[in-house]
Amino acid sequence: MTPWNLLDLDRALRACWAADTASPDDRDVWLPDNPSWGHCDITALVVHDLFGGDLVVGEVHADGVQRGYHWWNRLASGVELDLTREQFRRGEVVSAARAVQRPPGPLPRRWDAYLLLRERLHAHLGDLPEPY
Repeated sequence: MTPWNLLDLDRALRACWAADTASPDDRDVWLPDNPSWGHCDITALVVHDLFGGDLVVGEVHADGVQRGYHWWNRLASGVELDLTREQFRRGEVVSAARAVQRPPGPLPRRWDAYLLLRERLHAHLGDLPEPY
């Protein structure tokens, strides 16, 4: 396995995120100037593949109305790592964070996008650990 650091991972993710890997609900509004938009779930899963720890999910609110969910990671050290937090540029608030179990097996709606993101990351980072 090729050694790399979090900056390498961040750069690779930015090069790999695209409309075709964004959440189906976000594909029509995904833009290259906000590449992490719609990628929190599969990005958190890839980070979990690499570092383990906990998956964390919170509610996204805009104008006082819940608009969806946001996913990130809590590493075994307790450090929270959110590589897609910057997608929220319009005053969205993330609240009610809680650790959750990783869904078993293929993700119902996002498996193909998750595999595509992993494939693209491989081109930048080399071999990745197998999915959990």
